[in-house]
Amino acid sequence: MNKIFKAPQNVVIPENHISLFLGGSIENGKADLWQDKLSEKLMNKFGNIIILNPRRENWNSALKQDLTNPEFYEQVDWEYNSLERSDYILIYFQPNTYSPISLMELGLFAANKKVIVCCPEGFWRKGNVDFICKKFELTVIENYEDIVSILERDKNIIVKE
Repeated sequence: MNKIFKAPQNVVIPENHISLFLGGSIENGKADLWQDKLSEKLMNKFGNIIILNPRRENWNSALKQDLTNPEFYEQVDWEYNSLERSDYILIYFQPNTYSPISLMELGLFAANKKVIVCCPEGFWRKGNVDFICKKFELTVIENYEDIVSILERDKNIIVKE
């Protein structure tokens, strides 16, 4: 059974599994391939997790961002649908990236309390991110290296009842 879905794959979430959307920094050439590294760690710790990863294997960064462009529309539609249906959304704001779409996603989904944020020092809008997290009482992780251990420690964050 596939447990990691990347855009634009059809997502299947079996019963008794939780789904986690990996939102955050993707900027080609600036952001690490953190989603792949984190997915592997999460698979080793949580047997009932389904990962929804918006980072495509082959993305054309010169693609015209217009709703009439089928490839662009497919990507944005996959991301939005995955954000809506996921049990949890992890948003990682990697320092030295801008991540405007991730900032928008934080704003869109902060009120539903399923967002977990990792925003280390060095992210250009850390103050704004911290404010939204405080306002909506979201779980905040200061260090990328702590993500798995905090999720493991706080079983109530990522365990389906």
